[in-house]
Amino acid sequence: MSTASPLPGMAATPAPGRPSPANGSRPDSGAGAGTGAGAGPGRGESRPGPGGAGVGGAASRRRFGFGLLGPRRSRHELAPEQFEALALPVGDDGVVIGTDSRDAPAVLGVGRPTPFDAVLIGGAWTAQVIALRTVGTGARVAVETGRRQLWTPLAQAANSGQPCVTLHDVGRVPPQGASVHSPVLVVRDCGVRPPRGRVVAAPWQPVVTLLPYLGPDAPRLVTGADLVGVQRVSPEEAAQLGRLLGLGADDVAALPSLADGVTLWCATRARGAHMYVDVRPTAAEVGLLGAARRMD
Repeated sequence: MSTASPLPGMAATPAPGRPSPANGSRPDSGAGAGTGAGAGPGRGESRPGPGGAGVGGAASRRRFGFGLLGPRRSRHELAPEQFEALALPVGDDGVVIGTDSRDAPAVLGVGRPTPFDAVLIGGAWTAQVIALRTVGTGARVAVETGRRQLWTPLAQAANSGQPCVTLHDVGRVPPQGASVHSPVLVVRDCGVRPPRGRVVAAPWQPVVTLLPYLGPDAPRLVTGADLVGVQRVSPEEAAQLGRLLGLGADDVAALPSLADGVTLWCATRARGAHMYVDVRPTAAEVGLLGAARRMD
């Protein structure tokens, strides 16, 4: 055991009645000292090592209330130019709805402190994947639909002991009581001409309106939404959406040929901000919902 100085401000004081083992001399052990079998250094004394130096000494004594002396290491320090190496790969907060063109996760923010309206012009399969993944984040999902039989298998699979997904007839969605601790995603699957809903977008309660194709109410819904998702549409619909969303000629030409699981998401408040997202379902999602499809 190596010798070390006591902590600053703490002096090594010999026990009362016992001489200090100075200069490596062996202190008198008191009564009972001798050379017999029971002879040896007294309690709290150090054994003389080679050359007369006490092995252990003051540092080997128990420092009551302070524990043993630990190892001495140099400080862990980084130069300023090394700080970037400590960065953590933290992405956006929300539901992963697929991957973008760079193969990076595309995230849809569901829990928002402000009202948020989204419109999806596509198939119910994509809306169901979004709803299922939203449940996986701990949020609730309320589905307003006239196709209850299409949503029942998803609701039964998601409701494992708790009503995570609730199904409601068109126009009969009750207040959801959304809060920061219990956000709710409302999915409106009400056909090409959805009526005005009783439950609208609110803090911690975003609304996703599903349109199978463009209809008479599509311009009003698209221009009033914060986010619009477009799946494969006809060339005429693509041209109309290009005017509504300010899409370039290349994007307008690409819409009629999109794959089943690909969606073009456009932020209406930021002109020209859009992203192609491929859903890429998991094996569990394929087993429950089937393969990606545009039409139901």
